[in-house]
Amino acid sequence: MDRRIQPPLVDTTACLCRVDAGLKTVAGAKKYVPGTKLCLQPDIKPSIHPTRQKPPRDKSRSQSPLLPGLPDDLAIACLIRVPRIEHRKLRLVCKRWYRLLAGNFFYSLRKNLGIAEEWIYIMKRDREGKISWHAFDPMYQLWQPLPPVPKEYSEALGFGCAVLSGCHLYLFGGKDPVKGSMRRVIFYSARTNKWHRAPDMLRRRHFFGSCVINNCLYVAGGENEGIQRSLRSAEVYDPNKNRWSFISDMSTAMVPFIGIVYVGKWFLKGLGSHRQILSEVYQPETDSWYPAYDGMIAGWRNPCTSMNGHLYALECKDGCKLRVYDEATDSWSKHIDSKMHLGNSKALEAAAVLPLNGKLCIIRNNMSISLVDVSKSGDDKNSGASAEHLWETISGKEQFKNLVTNFLSSLAGRNRIKHHIVHCQVLQA
Repeated sequence: MDRRIQPPLVDTTACLCRVDAGLKTVAGAKKYVPGTKLCLQPDIKPSIHPTRQKPPRDKSRSQSPLLPGLPDDLAIACLIRVPRIEHRKLRLVCKRWYRLLAGNFFYSLRKNLGIAEEWIYIMKRDREGKISWHAFDPMYQLWQPLPPVPKEYSEALGFGCAVLSGCHLYLFGGKDPVKGSMRRVIFYSARTNKWHRAPDMLRRRHFFGSCVINNCLYVAGGENEGIQRSLRSAEVYDPNKNRWSFISDMSTAMVPFIGIVYVGKWFLKGLGSHRQILSEVYQPETDSWYPAYDGMIAGWRNPCTSMNGHLYALECKDGCKLRVYDEATDSWSKHIDSKMHLGNSKALEAAAVLPLNGKLCIIRNNMSISLVDVSKSGDDKNSGASAEHLWETISGKEQFKNLVTNFLSSLAGRNRIKHHIVHCQVLQA
């Protein structure tokens, strides 16, 4: 009769797995620990990904489980729930944990279960022109260390910055102080905490426009040191194909200074070859450009962003008042005011506004960060004088101290800003 041994329930205090490793056999272990039970642990695969069947190896040489006493699937279910701020420490525990957190499987599970966390990544330039960057964890309100920016972008000007797949931050193009315009493309992975190379762009360019539509990276316009200084050309990078392709040229050469994706179209506004203000719209479905002249373009200001089908822009320099585009009237007639303005100094100037966990995030040059819950601003009750409760400061809460410091610095003539923010993005992991 074929009798299969069923693994019994095991008391962890009596499990032979806890016996000294020098006891190679169960029989040998029972001589020293009489009455103990046999713990039949499943074979541990060397990788979390499916592999080909391999001949059974000596059990004494098999690797240890991710968590002692648990099968790997349960261990992974526990580890994916560890807060993101602790992941750097998890990688240091052992090689198996490092490999687990270095792969896409671990973070894909977090994303599918809705427990992935969003962090803010800020790139700034100091007085000497050096680029540095920082990550901010909004949950624990802590700044996190990051690997240094690669040398080719440590002093670059006019480069692009965008996020693909939610976790890859791309730097592309730009102008090297020595070599001039670049085609180079690199990206940082929030999952591996490392920089990687990507295929170069097809044209050298700096001070160009860029956006992401359907997880594809678009660039257009800009400048080059060649004969035709302003560019009309545009191209797109598809990460699935890992290559760049040209798209239709713009109607006129342009150096964009503001751009946004709205209702599936890419809106650009910039300076033409004769320093005139131009605006164009790109439609990916038809691969076509056409001029745009409407109320949205006329009242459009930077910084701005779109979220849940709505357009938002900052009304004042310190980012304490928002403008909302009203499509029905084709105007920027709606406002969300915090009623708490900080001042007009460069340090308090808002450098970016972007979506974060369903709210609008406003980042200033002094690294202070405010959140606005615009989902509650639809009611007329929440507009005007009662809108200040929608605002929350999550970094740089000593606002009064900052105001006094800036005022005294202005009187002393020492109000030069130490750094200014170049790019801001949100990455998920």
